[in-house]
Amino acid sequence: MALLDVRGLEVEFDTPEGVVRAVTGLNFSLEPGEALAIVGESGSGKSQMMMAIMGLLAENGRARGSARFQGEELMGMKAAELNRIRGSKIAMIFQDPMTSLNPYLNIETQMVEVLRHHQGMKRSEARAHAVEMLNAVRIPDAEERIRQYPHEYSGGMQQRVMIAMGLLCEPDLLIADEPTTALDVTVQAQIMQLMRELSEKTRMSLIMITHDLAVVAEVADRIMVMYAGEVVETGTADQIFYAPCHPYTQGLLASVPRLDRLDTDDLHAIPGNPPNLLELPDGCRFRERCSQASAACLERPPVWETEDGRSSRCVLRPEGAVMREKAAGAAAEEAE
Repeated sequence: MALLDVRGLEVEFDTPEGVVRAVTGLNFSLEPGEALAIVGESGSGKSQMMMAIMGLLAENGRARGSARFQGEELMGMKAAELNRIRGSKIAMIFQDPMTSLNPYLNIETQMVEVLRHHQGMKRSEARAHAVEMLNAVRIPDAEERIRQYPHEYSGGMQQRVMIAMGLLCEPDLLIADEPTTALDVTVQAQIMQLMRELSEKTRMSLIMITHDLAVVAEVADRIMVMYAGEVVETGTADQIFYAPCHPYTQGLLASVPRLDRLDTDDLHAIPGNPPNLLELPDGCRFRERCSQASAACLERPPVWETEDGRSSRCVLRPEGAVMREKAAGAAAEEAE
């Protein structure tokens, strides 16, 4: 049984301008011990999808669909029941540790509170475990530094503290939302390697949300690419990096600097901007920016799937793929 199984997830927000459709018809599953990277431009719905699953949407947001964690339905679950799962079985690391850590409380107080609330530990026992986790994420002099306040840590060290807090209760699933934002390249590599090592050591599943394909190359078992609120391609890390199917994925990879690229090779930016989520276009949502667009793209594209589990939502059929989901227009005509 999948650790997390999401089906038909829809996320919308009421705004003065109208209804923003942030996520549309999302389906995916996550196996125990698997590392999944969710990639896409800002505004593609990556973070809001997870906020909906965790019951953390803003007041003007609403979600529909199913999200089953260890067979238990999360959608529509009461806050008290969700609190039993959040922090203990599912932990989330937010993208800005400066706003996630309480500046008025030292690190010890914040970490000990988590353990006393979820595990019922005594203060001395909780403190010892907190120090142990700080050592695990390689905070130097953890026994002393645990008494310090967030502003006394660098950005990279704050992010390590957030990872340690997420791992305190040994969750089955860790969700990391842009965990390397605003960190320099060296610290990014250290954080990503650390998360991978901890995931392999504890058999914890990992969902990493990012707009940067480069940072997930060594971490993800599988990659899910999102565009304008929907999944356009999924596959293993090797499949996505070495044989991308969807033109959007190809565009993302072409815009990433690579050491194996000749000095004369240019980086290719994807032209244009993502569609307005208030007025989503008919047909393929990427067609206005796609160099391979044709008249067929005016219709809703089908979803193709290969025997090895990769999928692509495009009118272009990957080699050896079969249709998993028909285009909405074609399915409606057949039903009539």
